[in-house]
Amino acid sequence: MGSKDKMQDEMTGQEILEPEMVADSATEPIHEVSRVQAELDQLKGERDQLLDRLARLQAEFDNARKREVKERADARDYTISNTVEPFLGVMDNFQLALKADGTAEQLRGGVELILKQMEDALKGLNVQAVETVGAQFDPRIHEALGSIETKEFPDHQVLEEIRRGYKIREKLLRPALVRIAANAGQVSD
Repeated sequence: MGSKDKMQDEMTGQEILEPEMVADSATEPIHEVSRVQAELDQLKGERDQLLDRLARLQAEFDNARKREVKERADARDYTISNTVEPFLGVMDNFQLALKADGTAEQLRGGVELILKQMEDALKGLNVQAVETVGAQFDPRIHEALGSIETKEFPDHQVLEEIRRGYKIREKLLRPALVRIAANAGQVSD
């Protein structure tokens, strides 16, 4: 470049760029665009993977929920069948007793056998009768329906069982309905 050109350039305030510099500055935005495009493609791939993973997790969760509902229903049915099975024999014996022609004493003996069978079925399920007659009244397992005035028995001793109470292991199913002793000569605890 001559001095005349240089002077003219200085006057206009524009710098004349060499052809190599023009080419480099033009490719810079192209490289930036391709870099951003590559990053965008990578993010789209990650998004697609995450959406696929989410869909799989939702499907697994739905399957687990359905499996849990089915297992719960199966467990309930299994429990009911194991609970009912011992009582089917009791029902059979009641039906046989109703068809039988016998004396009142024979019928009573049959009912006592059926009651024993029922008690055995309950025992097999860990259901026990609540202790009543002769025991001290316990409001946690007994429900008093009345009292009987007496001087022969200690105050609040259970004298009569009106309805049997039951518990399964230590949990009370229903309290026993009882009548208790009322001994005015004795102070209760």
